[in-house]
Amino acid sequence: MTTWLIAHNTFRETTRDRLLAGAIAAGVALLAVTQLLSPLAMGEGRRLTIDLGLSGISWLGLLVVLLVGTSLVAKELERRTIFNLLSRPISRPGYLVGKWAGLSATLWLVVLSMGLALCVLLALRGDGAFVPGVIQNVLLAGLELMVMTSIAVMCSALSTPVLSALYTLGFFIVGQWSYDLRGFAEGAPALLRGLLEVTADLAPNLPLFNARTLAAGGHLTTLAHLGLATAYAAVYSGCVLGLAAAAFESRDFK
Repeated sequence: MTTWLIAHNTFRETTRDRLLAGAIAAGVALLAVTQLLSPLAMGEGRRLTIDLGLSGISWLGLLVVLLVGTSLVAKELERRTIFNLLSRPISRPGYLVGKWAGLSATLWLVVLSMGLALCVLLALRGDGAFVPGVIQNVLLAGLELMVMTSIAVMCSALSTPVLSALYTLGFFIVGQWSYDLRGFAEGAPALLRGLLEVTADLAPNLPLFNARTLAAGGHLTTLAHLGLATAYAAVYSGCVLGLAAAAFESRDFK
């Protein structure tokens, strides 16, 4: 049993989940709603379509992470199937990496499907010039969800599904406010400033993956930004999975 096979089985299992089809259907429905609201947008129908479309991709992907990713390990513990898996020649770190890779592949499928639908809609509206910026943001959304998946897998390996979902959501909220936390820290007392700075440093830097304003204005982000976001997602996910593996190694399943 290899890490790749764990990833393949996780991908196959999660793609069969009805929640996945529901998330894609909800994304398509959201795009339809934006077209109904466009006449009320006072000439900003295109911006509304891009903003809500890209936001919907991130939020629906996060929903999949919260409902599926946070129960990946706990579900197998409950069914006691994990004992059969770990009795084979696969390490516990390899097991967690396989789970992360399989769910990440599923999320890329969701992100790319909804991103393709948004690009087609823009082309039909005659706004094809905005498609490159949307494609960049779709890639950034996929990287962001890879980071959140690593956090969900870590929490799932250490806690119950409900608590894992709450912890993952907490990381997401704090990560979205990481820049604001650093701003608050500048004018805070010394003790609170240190706490805020540490929290901002440990939380995922999710604003790095948000370039929706540029896409809505028809602008592209830089290749340096895309490269930095890719490297950050890889390093942060690797560190989180490393912490998860270290804790998971010492966990007693009895």
